[in-house]
Amino acid sequence: MIAALALGLIVGIVLGVVGGGGSIIAVPALVYGVGMSPAEAIPTSLLVVGASSLAALLPRFKEGLNWPVVALVGAAGIPAAWGGAAVGRLLDPNMLMLAFAAIMVIAGIRMLVRTKESEGSCSTGPTRAFRSCAPKAVAVGVLVGFLTGLLGVGGGFLITPALTILLGLRMKEAVGTSLAIIVINSAAGFSAHAAGYTIDWVPVLAFAVPAIVGSIVAARLARRLRDHHVRISFAMLIFAVAAWVTVGTVTA
Repeated sequence: MIAALALGLIVGIVLGVVGGGGSIIAVPALVYGVGMSPAEAIPTSLLVVGASSLAALLPRFKEGLNWPVVALVGAAGIPAAWGGAAVGRLLDPNMLMLAFAAIMVIAGIRMLVRTKESEGSCSTGPTRAFRSCAPKAVAVGVLVGFLTGLLGVGGGFLITPALTILLGLRMKEAVGTSLAIIVINSAAGFSAHAAGYTIDWVPVLAFAVPAIVGSIVAARLARRLRDHHVRISFAMLIFAVAAWVTVGTVTA
């Protein structure tokens, strides 16, 4: 119970600060920290991360969101999440966790490689850039949605780098936009995994309540942090959790 409370708080703080990354902690935490199987941890993670992301989104709702990108990425991700969930049922859970770790390393490296902010076609600006933005946003939505269903993640650890690197959003705009997309992806992913899933409310609430509280508080404090520092901290977190997942899977 103490582990669930502590790990849930960490998940919420990460979500509130960087607009993603909660699931990369939530799935390993539920498997290795709380003792759930991957089949139980995936829908539980989606439920908790979706609720926490919605809570973290509220302080940012009036500013810092790119709604066209939210609509494009979110809509493209819904059917892709169902496809990813179908594929995931056919694969070995240990292989999924190792794939999870590999993708995290790639995302972390990309966050470190790109250190300068520059606006792209999807950043807030003239509507004439929308035609250039739309195909890229849909592609990001399909990729992240598929991985949401496959790995049971809200996709934030990929969405935030994708929004900044591929779509050209500034970090603060990407954080709020990412949270809104995570809510959509988490709901789609949870619905894909909901069949046959029975919620054990004690560990779920022990994990979810501190996650929600942590996300709200961290979202308010995150406004004082510099984008560059958030980017580096996010990448370091991704590397640490990737190592944790790899070691836990190999030694299991």
